Amino acid sequence: MERLAGAKVMLASGASSQCQQKSSLNGVALDRVRCRLSSFSLSPRPVSCRHFQQNSFRLQVTCEAVKKAAVLTPPLKQLTLSEPKLAHQFVKAFAPATVANLGPGFDFLGCAVDGLGDYVTAEVSNAVPAGQIQISTITGDNGRLSLVAGNNCAGIAGKATLELLGVQSVGIMLNLHKGLPLGSGLGSSAASAAAAAAAVNGLFGSPLSKAQLVQAGLESEATVSGYHADNVAPSLMGGFVLVRSYDPLHLIPLSFPGGKDLYFVLVIPDFEAPTKEMRAVLPTEISMKKHIANCSQASALVTAILQGDASLLGAALSSDTIVEPQRAPLIPGMNAVIAASKQAGAYGCTISGAGPTAVAITDTEEKGKAVAAAMVNAFNVHGNLKAEAHVNRLDREGARLIESH
Repeated sequence: MERLAGAKVMLASGASSQCQQKSSLNGVALDRVRCRLSSFSLSPRPVSCRHFQQNSFRLQVTCEAVKKAAVLTPPLKQLTLSEPKLAHQFVKAFAPATVANLGPGFDFLGCAVDGLGDYVTAEVSNAVPAGQIQISTITGDNGRLSLVAGNNCAGIAGKATLELLGVQSVGIMLNLHKGLPLGSGLGSSAASAAAAAAAVNGLFGSPLSKAQLVQAGLESEATVSGYHADNVAPSLMGGFVLVRSYDPLHLIPLSFPGGKDLYFVLVIPDFEAPTKEMRAVLPTEISMKKHIANCSQASALVTAILQGDASLLGAALSSDTIVEPQRAPLIPGMNAVIAASKQAGAYGCTISGAGPTAVAITDTEEKGKAVAAAMVNAFNVHGNLKAEAHVNRLDREGARLIESH
């Protein structure tokens, strides 16, 4: 998930709401600015539905500066009545990759994808202080991730899970295997956090639900990439998840009908999209026309999911008018890849998360393979990039234990 920096919705000539994100305020570093609606007023004069009068509809917005992302994280509270007993000495958990945004579902909608993801083992260890987490090894990251638990998304989520469980009697050692490439737009940090939370919870017989574990995942995401749940919630819970609100946290699972087929074509180019550049290109203003268009298409996304309509899902997913048009040019060949996917039979295609992975939608594996070949070729021809492709189903289960003893 990526946040719009400085989003401004033009309501009318001379009437607008705005929140700008700054890097500092009175010398204090800021991670983001939180907006709060403070007042609403309507002019007593009649207002035409076709034309807004100057100042006839006014929203006043105040912005509240937040010093650190962690400030926005609600304090973790023990969710169990008492410290649970150990059920296992060792567990291994898997958490799937995720596709966030899904076009116009920017910042509030994501889904889990089967077959790709991260693995975490958790083991009770006398070498680790009681109530603490340590990381022994990390593989699959080419040495890029920290073994310090407090600086690693798996370690942070694991420690947060211990706090939610109220565990103070034992220490836990983690091992992380990265099955997802870093910076790919497939929820890499979220998958590590989800797998760690599931593994630590599993040691004690999984007393916490997957929805409750999202709190631990958010603790991790707030530290490494921002307080957002559109990756970690579906990675834990599986399927499609809509984030309705954060205060209070309200997650709505959206069930894609079991009798309907849905395939994701994930094409990952050999290219790392710089996060700073991908955020810097986001628009600082959006017109009411684009706002309405994206709201309409986001509603169509939800409708398509609940009805199991892959064709409508693809059409809505391809209709973002705000974020994708700004980001696609930063990924070599992306616009050509999107066009090639549709020519090959995909129902729709967009950027997964902040990119650079492109995700297309179809309803059969055979179609998916043809679409994948066309997309890989387009990245090569138009972007001069090598790419790998995967054709995967929706992951309906989310994070799960795959070994324990």
